Amino acid sequence: MKYQIEGTPLPVAICQLEAGEAMITERGSMSWMSANMKMETTSNGGVGKALGRMFAGEALFQNRYTAQGGPGIIAFASSFPGSILPVEIQPGRELIVQKSGFLASETGVQLSIFFQKKLGAGFFGGEGFIMQKLSGRGMAFLEIDGCVKEYQLGPGEAMVVDTGYLAAMDATCSMEIVTVDGVKNMLFGGEGLFNTVVRGPGKIILQSMPVSAVAGAISRVLPASK
Repeated sequence: MKYQIEGTPLPVAICQLEAGEAMITERGSMSWMSANMKMETTSNGGVGKALGRMFAGEALFQNRYTAQGGPGIIAFASSFPGSILPVEIQPGRELIVQKSGFLASETGVQLSIFFQKKLGAGFFGGEGFIMQKLSGRGMAFLEIDGCVKEYQLGPGEAMVVDTGYLAAMDATCSMEIVTVDGVKNMLFGGEGLFNTVVRGPGKIILQSMPVSAVAGAISRVLPASK
């Protein structure tokens, strides 16, 4: 499989498949494809995995697209202004992703549910108690809100992240929720009561414009309902 990512601020991943190669995606993510691409709707792993994907914010079923009789083209477009990030998934290099961050992948990549070990991370962290885990082997494409910034954290090294700005992290990383220091900072700082602390070792992927922040900014300027 070869690919190219084009466009801004609403990018599209255009994948070129050889005969017999296939891609999986969530329902509605395909934008266009050549006529020889065959679509098949599948639970991709049985009812258990399908329900797990649903709780992680994805669709119950996935679509598999296979090139038949020769090379094929299929494109997956972003649903929100931002970036499409290609990531290589390998055994031992699993990735934890925010809800609805998965766009498409080669069929060797498995999408499953991931629970935060600490309840506080789920209830207050903004990233949610339930996230997604990408494992297996193959290329995957992630939807990132805004632009992408990556950091490589060493063992024990930490990054403090505001709610919603953590898009993904290596499975070797951990996250916890801490309160903002000082009552004055909590009440008047405008940054909320909690921050997410992500610790290495591993890579973290941050996003500059989470959907939640955009929604909050829009709601503040909308006229009040009568």
